[in-house]
Amino acid sequence: VIIAVPLFINVDSFRPDLEKKLSAALNRQVHIGKLDASLLSGGASASDITIADDPAFNKDPFLKAASVKVGVQLMPLIFSKQLKVTSLTIQKPDITLLKNAAGKWNYSTIGATAQKTTPEPAGKPAPEPSGKSAPDVSVDKFEIAGGTVRVGHSSGHSAGKESVYQNVDLVAHNISAHSAMPFTLSAGMPGGGTMKLEGQAGPLNPTDSAKSPLDAKITLKHADLGATGFVDPSSGVGGVLDFDGQIKSDGHKLHSEGNAKAADLRLVKGSQPAKQPVALDYKSDYALDSDTGTINANLHTGNSLTNASGTLSAKGEDTLANLKIVGKNMAVNDVTGLLPAFGVVLPAGASLQGGNINMDLNATGPLDRLVINGPLNITGTHLSGYNLGSKLGAIAAFTGNKGSTDTLIQTFSSALRVAPEGIKADNILLDVPSLGTVTGNGVIAGDNSLDFKMLI
Repeated sequence: VIIAVPLFINVDSFRPDLEKKLSAALNRQVHIGKLDASLLSGGASASDITIADDPAFNKDPFLKAASVKVGVQLMPLIFSKQLKVTSLTIQKPDITLLKNAAGKWNYSTIGATAQKTTPEPAGKPAPEPSGKSAPDVSVDKFEIAGGTVRVGHSSGHSAGKESVYQNVDLVAHNISAHSAMPFTLSAGMPGGGTMKLEGQAGPLNPTDSAKSPLDAKITLKHADLGATGFVDPSSGVGGVLDFDGQIKSDGHKLHSEGNAKAADLRLVKGSQPAKQPVALDYKSDYALDSDTGTINANLHTGNSLTNASGTLSAKGEDTLANLKIVGKNMAVNDVTGLLPAFGVVLPAGASLQGGNINMDLNATGPLDRLVINGPLNITGTHLSGYNLGSKLGAIAAFTGNKGSTDTLIQTFSSALRVAPEGIKADNILLDVPSLGTVTGNGVIAGDNSLDFKMLI
């Protein structure tokens, strides 16, 4: 009987109704190609599917794929000629995720219902939503197999520069507008590495799907930080990131916490990879209605600790931070390997040994282009393998320099400004016993060139 069904039932005749229901449920125009019976595999298949994007973001489709499989209940199809969908599998789709200048994403309006905007005459009750609620289309299983996701910015109803995520696989169960949906999402990261997100989402927020409840665990393995699409490529920020974290949202407040490890870290334009890894643990609370939040993070390098705390705002294309960064009595040996990440390069064969660092800094601006200001103080360290006095020629004779291979730095203090374009040091005070006291100011540019004016 099953084999004979295609002879008596035109499965494609159900396509207009299926398109209509999906379009209403998603609040997007859905087009499905000709449906052909594939009952031995439990359903039907179509040659293509497209889901339109929000026209405020992009004129091209939000999703397009050359193949889709539709699982159906056989008994209603055979005896009642009713198409009851149990599963949807979209094979190798191309999906575009866009963020506009106001910080909104194009997927936010998926599933949104229309609201009446025309005011009622005086004395009449407040208007009810003009459009009917989207139908509760229930699907036991929704799957994306081998997808490609493009993440970028929207400008003038078109997509800008994008970062591409390959091999995207999504499996979600109990799909409904009124229930939580367990899901597993995995993807290949741009530039290498993998991402996995597992948990449950929903029920769907009827006005902004980005504010739907979410409870999920996220894992990144060997992700190229500079290629994710969430970091400005011109900022110079980069490195290889491993991350394990938890995200939980009730649709209004989002709490996130986790642990990360970064290797080959670069923090300013023109910098070199750090010579040692850093570890990070953090907690963040974010208000989705106002797009603002707080963060408290601890950066571990060796046995030393730096704390960063403050506020975040994502109302525009960039996430803006206003942070306080404090490090107390950090061992120089724990920090020296990070200097290349800030564009600081020591002379060949030289290294800093011993001593302590104290800093009390403010960091403001986009997360990937922070401008850091504040005082830095280093005490009791040696510049091993480099004699600063001997490099100053005749000055060495006046100071009685003995030609040691090291330089003792009793004290170094300065007001620093670290920005993408370079490092500016003001009010430098350098106490080197072999030379005396050195004062001045200067700049280390993005190409590592120096311009300092010093008085000994």
